[in-house]
Amino acid sequence: MIFDNFRRKLRQEAQLWREEGLIDATLYQQLAERYQFNHLETVARDRFVFILIGLGSILLGLGVITFVAANWQAWSKEVKLTLLLSLFLVTNIAGFSLWRQPVTVKYNTYNQKAARRRKNLLGHGLLIFGALLLGANLGLLSQMFHLSGESYELFLVWGLGVLTMAYSLRLTSLGIMSIILVIIGYFWGLGEYYSTVGEMTWARLVVQHMPLLAGVLFVPLAYLCKSRWLFGISAIASVISLQFNLQPLTSLAHNSTVPWLTTAAFVLPPALLWSYDDLIFPKVTDRLFQPLARNLALVHFSVLFYILSFRWLWETPSYNPSTPENIARLNWLPWIDVAILTSLALLQWLYLWRHFSNRRQRKLDLTTIVIGGFIIVTAAVTFVHQAISPLGVIAIFLCNVLLAMLACGLIREGLELGERRAFWGGMVLLTLQIISRMLEYNTALLFKSFVFVLCGVAVILAGLWFERYLSALGNREWELGTRE
Repeated sequence: MIFDNFRRKLRQEAQLWREEGLIDATLYQQLAERYQFNHLETVARDRFVFILIGLGSILLGLGVITFVAANWQAWSKEVKLTLLLSLFLVTNIAGFSLWRQPVTVKYNTYNQKAARRRKNLLGHGLLIFGALLLGANLGLLSQMFHLSGESYELFLVWGLGVLTMAYSLRLTSLGIMSIILVIIGYFWGLGEYYSTVGEMTWARLVVQHMPLLAGVLFVPLAYLCKSRWLFGISAIASVISLQFNLQPLTSLAHNSTVPWLTTAAFVLPPALLWSYDDLIFPKVTDRLFQPLARNLALVHFSVLFYILSFRWLWETPSYNPSTPENIARLNWLPWIDVAILTSLALLQWLYLWRHFSNRRQRKLDLTTIVIGGFIIVTAAVTFVHQAISPLGVIAIFLCNVLLAMLACGLIREGLELGERRAFWGGMVLLTLQIISRMLEYNTALLFKSFVFVLCGVAVILAGLWFERYLSALGNREWELGTRE
């Protein structure tokens, strides 16, 4: 669709160029043949027809579902089982047949390519519908045969089944759908895991070791599909599940007896993400996901430093809300994940250290050293606060300093590379820090008004200056290019 919009705009511009005499009719005809100007209306018509077919298919599906629901109780188990399996198999077989690209056929004309694209899109939709039918079949079959189990187990099995389909077809959409289902099952099962005490089933083990499984199951699929979305979602799922399993904020606020787990929850995600290198894996020749991993590490640091900069988190109450069962779980089970992730982080940092001898990477080395300093200071502050002596004001001051350094570093990076996201990320962090400290401590209303006005004026002036700086930088690069 984006390419079609480009062609439509190019046709309008080409017509204007021809009318103004910038190009002749021959050049216009060459552009029309190259970008298929004559088929733009056909594309719009095919898209409209596909939308109508999709709406009709949805209504047809609703009608079939309503018919099945009306006669569900009257049918025997054999009829129900045959109907469910037949619908599942027919949908997936038809979807795979339409989605698969024939190897022996070459499409030379535009109409052939458009027809192939429509069939591919329809087959892709049927495969997604087949993945949805997999969950419906699992739920209905468990109800038909009275199979006992928790609700989150259904989502975990459903997600793993869709994951198998994603690996077989190497489809990013199925991989994202799979990880969403697994995460739903994880959060559903996490509540039951901490609210009830029972035997350690396979589903409880999946919930407990989700930080490892999210990386082991989905990162290889991201490489097969070459999908940054899939890698980013799997990395976020691993980090979030590690935080929920270790509960570092609760442990820090209530002086946990296991300080290493709190420290690991804070520093392991950025340590793993920043030192991540695609070239560690065999048969990988391109750093496809390293920039994304480092951006996620900076996001983690931003959220972490902002939360740790508040005063209430470092105050230690006289009570501990954790139950003995939860304390026992936190003492033993997470050590497996922490040990494996720590070993992986050390290996990645050793691999990264080997490249420090290259003098051409001084800038990269300086940035990596600063990130390593962030990790060491964060680990030292949290561990000393829990294991040796409460730091109180010192910890609050250090976390605010780290947050300010990170914000200034992002602003500097944005100015040096001309990146808006880094510049505005640093500006947002710095503004949030100033406003949060002003609201957290008891200040006069007039002073709060002055701070809000000052921050607003500073943001406006910084934005205008930065845009002018980018414009001047672009003009300078263009002048250098024309001279060369």
